[in-house]
Amino acid sequence: MGFSGRARLTGHEGAVRVVRSWAGRHGQGMALAAVIALSAAFLAERWGAPPMLLALLLGMAFHPLSEDARCREGLTFASGTLLRTGVALLGVRVALSDLASLGPAPFVGTVLVLALTIAAGLGIARLLKRDMAFGLLAGGAVAICGASAALAIAAALPARLLRGKDVTFTVVGVTSLSSVAMVLYPVLFDALGMSDRQTGFLIGATIHDVAQVAAAGYSHGVDTGDTATLVKLTRVILLPVVLLVVAFAVRTPGRKGFPLPPFVIVFGGLLCLNSAGVFPEVLQDAVTHLSSVLLLLAIAALGARSSLPAMMRLGAGHLAVPVGATLFLLLAAILWAVLFV
Repeated sequence: MGFSGRARLTGHEGAVRVVRSWAGRHGQGMALAAVIALSAAFLAERWGAPPMLLALLLGMAFHPLSEDARCREGLTFASGTLLRTGVALLGVRVALSDLASLGPAPFVGTVLVLALTIAAGLGIARLLKRDMAFGLLAGGAVAICGASAALAIAAALPARLLRGKDVTFTVVGVTSLSSVAMVLYPVLFDALGMSDRQTGFLIGATIHDVAQVAAAGYSHGVDTGDTATLVKLTRVILLPVVLLVVAFAVRTPGRKGFPLPPFVIVFGGLLCLNSAGVFPEVLQDAVTHLSSVLLLLAIAALGARSSLPAMMRLGAGHLAVPVGATLFLLLAAILWAVLFV
């Protein structure tokens, strides 16, 4: 064997050793997250429940395993790197053309209500003497897209500002509130005498999960469902803008360089490419599915790293922040719909 052949073999063996070393350190934690995620997906399909909520709750049942050194690194990787990757890939789900088809009044109302809801989350947290980072997390999750937004904002915030149990609490809270909203809000809007367009705007502006928005909107009618979906996608499109503001707001004084996390840049780049029509539909579907899988793995790992007793000790004051932000969002959206939509 010549020198180049030996070099190639040595390089191959080195790569194998690196992979084996990584798998040895991360494999058991990743396997645990995968088992939890698969179980949650199966139960969600069978019961019609939100898979992320189930993954989080199932993960918390396995919390003692997160303290085992054999699982720790894999769970940390899944709840960190996989989380950021899943959020970045969300960029293929939306396009800027969605904004143009919505019309000025719903678009302006969506932006305004979103910003005010985040401010409300911060204000309620301050009033109740909770961490401002938690107020931003809860307000942003309620205002934008529920669990996905909570995970994205958590990934953008420095670890020194945010506790893991706050992230878990927020995901459980907003997902549960969104499930209730999916059932009650269409009934409420009908009782208030809203038109199909107003109802579509309200469903899209107030319910967090995309699937729940579609279910609530199209069960009311095609026009309502179309409007609701466009409003909801507008909220998702605004996610990188919010993350950019967050990144600049919490940057370390004196730190040089661009503060925006790489996953946000990738999100924005994919959104722009998708808006230009670069991705065929089959690729969009595949990447969207991959994003959902990665986020489910991340939330399963986050649940496993979260202690239920520690969450329970946070108290009613913690719950009041996402609940208060949800009620503010509902009232603000209704007011805008009545006046301008």
